[in-house]
Amino acid sequence: MLIDQLPRTRSAEVIGRQLLRCATSVGANYRAARRARSDADFIAKLKIVEEEADESVYWLELLSENGLVVGERVAGLVAEGNALVAITVASIKTMREHAPATTVVANNGVRRRKSEPSER
Repeated sequence: MLIDQLPRTRSAEVIGRQLLRCATSVGANYRAARRARSDADFIAKLKIVEEEADESVYWLELLSENGLVVGERVAGLVAEGNALVAITVASIKTMREHAPATTVVANNGVRRRKSEPSER
């Protein structure tokens, strides 16, 4: 893991801790978004994913700019982070354009309109 390979300096430890926090938050919040109870909840959770992925890119760039890691090592991770941000933004945009405001998600994860009966 990149964070485990950082130099043992105060700045590297602080940046590494921030990167670990926000990078792991991306996956956790995406998982939470998949279990959202409504389209609005889904979009709100995806916005958190977007913010945390973008913050992860920021910390990676900071590591590189300060010479704490080799630029080539981080370049692929930055590209992947930017791709995740772009995918998330596109997903949010699609949801806002196409999802009816009355969609809810049952406990079993099935999306339905409020007027439709739930499956039991």
